[in-house]
Amino acid sequence: MATEPSPDWQAPSGKRLALSVIAALAVAAVVLVAAVLPAEYGIDPTGVGRLLGLTELHQPVRSITVKDVIGGNEHVREVAIPEPGQPTPLPNPAVHQDEPAAPKSATVTLTLGIDQETEIKAIMREAKVMLYSWHAEGGTVYSDFHGHDPAVGGDAFVRYREDQEATGGDGSLVAPFGGEHGWFWKNVSNNSVTVTLNLTGYFDDTKDYGIH
Repeated sequence: MATEPSPDWQAPSGKRLALSVIAALAVAAVVLVAAVLPAEYGIDPTGVGRLLGLTELHQPVRSITVKDVIGGNEHVREVAIPEPGQPTPLPNPAVHQDEPAAPKSATVTLTLGIDQETEIKAIMREAKVMLYSWHAEGGTVYSDFHGHDPAVGGDAFVRYREDQEATGGDGSLVAPFGGEHGWFWKNVSNNSVTVTLNLTGYFDDTKDYGIH
């Protein structure tokens, strides 16, 4: 049985309907500007998106997680004293790694003209070890020893050492993450410079970005 409308009931006027529609559109516009644009497109004209942390949702990944793959042995003196004839336990057994094959060796020699630059990288998996030695003949080079993961993208990288004017370097690296680890060199001398790099260790391959 249908219910009869109250005698006092009146259909909404056209003006009231228009005001309701305008109010709904206004609310939708506020949500669009304050929430949707910052979160989806990184556009934040009001600053509300930044305050609410919505703009971070749009930010591309530009960081690399660097793990302490060797740390822990600073506590070696804190371990329990073993029974006579038994070894002292290692806080971090990862300091020793069995490998299925002997370490690789590689030598790269290149000549940089005035103001020319290049990048040479070793492709390494996380926690693998590499020894390196390089020297420049004929002058000095700007040297940036760094690593990055191409899968991360962007400009994210970590720097191991930087020298404004260098003639060589020796050292080792335990890769803090899988990716490319190596050198950017630029000739900062007034003549050509020949750079020779020697690598030994558990790297998978080397990558030469060419001379520019």
